Amino acid sequence: MNSKYTFFVVALLTAGLLFMAVFGLQVGGAEIKGSNQMRFGIDIRGGVDATFEPRDLGRAPTADELEAARAIIETRMDAANITDRDVTIDKTNGKILVRFPWKSNEADFDPQKAVSELGETAHLTFRDPEGNVIIEGSDVTRSYAMISQTDQKPVVDLELSAEGGKKFSEATGRLVGQIIDIYMDDNLISSAVVGMQITGGKASITEMKSMEAATLLANRINSGTLPFSLVVQNCNIISPTLGSNALGVMVLAGQVAFALVCLFMLAYYRLPGLVACIALLLQVSGQLLALSVPQFTLTLPGIAGLILSIGMGVDANVIISERIKEEINAGKSLLAAIDAGFHKAFASVFDGNITVIIVALILIKFGSGALLSFGYTLVTGVVMNFIAGVTASRLMIRSLSMVETLRRPQFFGARRIAES
Repeated sequence: MNSKYTFFVVALLTAGLLFMAVFGLQVGGAEIKGSNQMRFGIDIRGGVDATFEPRDLGRAPTADELEAARAIIETRMDAANITDRDVTIDKTNGKILVRFPWKSNEADFDPQKAVSELGETAHLTFRDPEGNVIIEGSDVTRSYAMISQTDQKPVVDLELSAEGGKKFSEATGRLVGQIIDIYMDDNLISSAVVGMQITGGKASITEMKSMEAATLLANRINSGTLPFSLVVQNCNIISPTLGSNALGVMVLAGQVAFALVCLFMLAYYRLPGLVACIALLLQVSGQLLALSVPQFTLTLPGIAGLILSIGMGVDANVIISERIKEEINAGKSLLAAIDAGFHKAFASVFDGNITVIIVALILIKFGSGALLSFGYTLVTGVVMNFIAGVTASRLMIRSLSMVETLRRPQFFGARRIAES
């Protein structure tokens, strides 16, 4: 792309992404959640504190059973991108203690329902008309939500183990024309008439109300079955540790800091400063979408990672602007100075970002909770820095350099006249 209109195209795309990142977008049944629906950690918005105990077990749970239950609950939370959570076990009293943040659209959030869903056994069974179990959750190796190619409705596809596929094939072969019911615990979630024998080790669950419901069911199947059903002994609301107004204050402080940075860049670097401001907006928009769309929990360490990555974006733009100014002052033509400036700045920008991304990936791989949130925001920030601060910035600066009235040296912070 090598046109003087490229600047306006990138600027318009940035404006669109920024609008989407702040307010979200809904087209038909698909929804892109904006920052107003972002999920924040307990330290920022508060959350729920619940204590679980086994339901009708008739004995004290073993330590292994409690550990297995904790692992499954954590897996269910990980599937929902709830990183700011704390799951501990009380082996003495046979209880599990869980803390997790409020959901983003908290006006519709029912904490009692969310807590109850965590404690459900999630025992999946396929049953014949007589109620005999054909296959169950342990026969499923993987499940995932998708849109059916036949009727464009959400379904949950299941990949079965070799033994599960064999049992399912035999059952569908003898039940042609009859109904198979699918249960989650004791709740009927779907029924289907067998049209033909099903081979290949796959099955589907239809009659999903929405893609969100299908995704939730797939995640529960993937997380496994609890060794026993859990009942909520008590449930309490946790207040945010920073106070109820902390989020608003942080957002305002961020906006003021961003405005001051942009004013400095515009005053000192002129056109490259304008490009840097747009690139920073593009970077921030991408990071907000990376948090709000998958409903990744943003904690205080995550905000620190967000700020650090924005600072790295500012640093990258400063380095690039300085290199371009130096090349113009050294006597090169404007286009040559821009290309040489980006080329010389890239090594410094790349080295700084690649070391950060290595550390961030380690935090994501081996960390949890606050460390995971910090690592995730750093990774998304570095990726967006390369997209916005390097690629988009270069396209915009080259585009502006093709406008004859903008080829003066003062527009690029240089002293000498830039030639063609």
